[in-house]
Parts: sequence; C-alpha cells; structure tokens
Amino acid sequence: MASAAPENKFAFITCINKEEWYQECQLYINNLEVPEGMAVELVPVRGAKSMCQGYNMGMKQTNAKYKVYLHQDTFIANRHFISDVLKIFEDKTIGALGVIGARSLPETGIWWDGLRTVGRVLHACEAESVVDSVCLDIEGPYVEVEAVDGLILVTQVDLPWREDLFTGWHFYEISQCMEMRRHGHRVVVPNQEEGFWCIHSPKEKALDPTYKQYQKIFLKEYGHELNPEI
Repeated sequence: MASAAPENKFAFITCINKEEWYQECQLYINNLEVPEGMAVELVPVRGAKSMCQGYNMGMKQTNAKYKVYLHQDTFIANRHFISDVLKIFEDKTIGALGVIGARSLPETGIWWDGLRTVGRVLHACEAESVVDSVCLDIEGPYVEVEAVDGLILVTQVDLPWREDLFTGWHFYEISQCMEMRRHGHRVVVPNQEEGFWCIHSPKEKALDPTYKQYQKIFLKEYGHELNPEI
C-alpha cells in the first residue's frame, strides 16, 4: 500500500463519532471492486472539532490523488464505484463529484431549495422508512452542478477545507464546491440510471440551531457569486 503511487490510490476519509456506523461503512468499502493497479486506503478521523478541520486532517494523512470524503453513515452500494469515478475523472476539468446536488444554488445557499436538483441516493433514515430519492434525470455520464450534498464528495484535486469559516458541521461541502469553482474546477453528479451509488442512513433529528449561523457565514463569503435561477 505504501509503495503505491499517489495517482493509483483512493483514500476514504471519514470523521467518526460512532464506531458501529463506521464499521458498517467499512464493510461496503471493503466490498468494492478495486481495478488492477489501484490501491485503497482507509483514513478514519476521530476527535475532529468540525467537518472542515477533520477533512483537512485526513487530507494531510494521505498522498492519494483520489480522496473520497464520506459520512460514517454513508454506504457505497455501487461495487464499480472506483472504476466509475476514474472514468469521470478522465476529464481533468472536473475537480469533484457527488451523488446528489443542484445545477444552480438558490439565494438561500441550500442546495435542495434549487429549481434543478439532480442525482440519486437511497435514504434509509429508519428501518421502516427507506426512500429512493431521485431528482431530475441526467443525460450523458454526468451533469455539472454548483453544489452537492456532503454525504459523499470525491475529489481529484486538493483544496483546503475552509475551517477558518466553518467551525461546525454545516455548509462545509457547499463551501468546498464553491472553492472548486473559484479555482477553475468543475463539480459534477454522475448518471445513476443503472442504480443508486450510495445508501445514506442519517438519524432523523431537529435542525441544529447553528445551521442558520453557518448559512449566514456562507452567504457573506459566497453570496455575491451565486446566480440563482428564477
């Protein structure tokens, strides 16, 4: 593993506070088909003060070119995930991809408020409630978006996560997507007609009181760069 060249490595970076969830997450990663010549590395991050800080810590722990930032409750169901990602990343203008997001962010900065949301994910919030969330259909292998949901974000270029601004657990991924665009990289969502790539199993809970706080920080930093559709 240590001898693998950076361009032949996938690092799966996860901030952890529930070991049993991460164990399940690992089972899916370990079940992925790994193309010949490629290597997989697990980078668990424990004790992070924020998602941005944790992801920056994880980024520094690996020299892998391809980094998969995913929640501990995100399970990759697409066994061909690595080869599918590599195929999309053949286009070097693409810096990152996610599985669900918005073509254009609305003035709220909240991706699911957008008029044209795209992608697909299987939401398994409770044992008796499993929902296949499908947004607009995608023509071709992928579609460019302004932002994706943070349940999973895959990159082939390294940019620092804005831990100077986002010191909690919200808007970190939307910020990272905006940083990609600032640096001239595109963000995309893949076509998942043949089946969803990920299962997301978040627990239902009330909206964190700090959510609005980070929304204001996001809009102050990036609001002038948004071009919401009407």
